[in-house]
Amino acid sequence: MHKNKFTVNRIRITKEFNFETGHALHGYDGKCKNIHGHSYKLFVTVIGVPLQDSNHVKYGMVIDFSDLKAIVNKEIVDKFDHATVLNMNSPHKKLGETLQKEGHNIILVDYQPTSEMMIVDFVERIKHSLNDLNIDLFSLKLQETNSSCAEWFAMDNL
Repeated sequence: MHKNKFTVNRIRITKEFNFETGHALHGYDGKCKNIHGHSYKLFVTVIGVPLQDSNHVKYGMVIDFSDLKAIVNKEIVDKFDHATVLNMNSPHKKLGETLQKEGHNIILVDYQPTSEMMIVDFVERIKHSLNDLNIDLFSLKLQETNSSCAEWFAMDNL
């Protein structure tokens, strides 16, 4: 029995995002204990089956790149771009609250704002927005510098 080759293929779609974010690692034994910033690159990969309805405007797509862009911009880029991320469970909380009162974009989080922990936060924010779509989050890659990144894969977290 011959199957139509286009009916069962799951396809991965990846989009890259760029944003500038500052952070400080409280208690760290190196330079990153100081407030500093990075030009982050975030690669978001989703997986799904291309839409099979030939009458639908999104026919043949897993997700429209512009729809993925809207989700990631709303959940991550618009919030984190030109913000400073500080651990609210550290003395940085007081500094962050003072800066917020002065109009600075400060994000107080309940974790150490390393690339590893930020990517976990991003996963939850993006997955929440994908709930109503027929696609799954496959992976995220957060590049902090040209030579350093953190990666998250759904299959590693089953």
